[in-house]
Amino acid sequence: MSAFRVLGGAVLGLAASVAFAADPGQAIRASLTKLQPDMPIEAIAESPMSGLYQVHLKGGRLLYTSADGQFVLQGNLYQVKGDNAVNLTRQSESKGVAKEINGIPLSEMVVFSPKEPAKAHITVFTDTDCGYCQKLHSEVPELNRRGIEVRYVAFPRQGIGSHGYNSLVSVWCAADRQEAMNKAKARQELPAASCDNPVAKQYALGQLVGVSGTPAIVLGNGELIPGYQPAPQLAEIALKAK
Repeated sequence: MSAFRVLGGAVLGLAASVAFAADPGQAIRASLTKLQPDMPIEAIAESPMSGLYQVHLKGGRLLYTSADGQFVLQGNLYQVKGDNAVNLTRQSESKGVAKEINGIPLSEMVVFSPKEPAKAHITVFTDTDCGYCQKLHSEVPELNRRGIEVRYVAFPRQGIGSHGYNSLVSVWCAADRQEAMNKAKARQELPAASCDNPVAKQYALGQLVGVSGTPAIVLGNGELIPGYQPAPQLAEIALKAK
């Protein structure tokens, strides 16, 4: 009986190796998970470049590999069309980011909406202690006037347990989140508060999609803009990206 099991295992092992050779997706997944067992692979597909495969990671990021998974690239893939070079990696990653960000319920954000129906929206990873976040917040009324809805999500730059983290928790746990955000961005200390809140979850999501500082602005199409932009310029960009 045991000899039969060993033989069966050997046959299955051979079958698996043949399957890996026939299915690049399996070979690539096996190779990458050896490097990082918890690598958040969502999909594997052929890239527009012959012989190159693209690995879609949770959060929108891309890796490129050979069919056998033995060669891995991280960077931008461009396609030359006439006199222009199109960044295919950025296009694909933006779609993945849009899926993640636009899937956040509005009830988990702090939202500042125009009086009239919004023409476009931006999602801003913010830290109440960040000077440029405060400057951007001072221009929210102008963004609203131009038809842009501003949706805030939390990104405490100094991490969980920092002053920024505690301040953001107090904003999200306030009875009036908008008023609390206004006060925090005006450098007023908020009464400490606690509740079931999404601050840590949103901080982790920001790291996943590539946020490294604040403000980090995500357009409606998923394009990530790092850093402050003046309201007129930001509104123009947001309207083009809706």
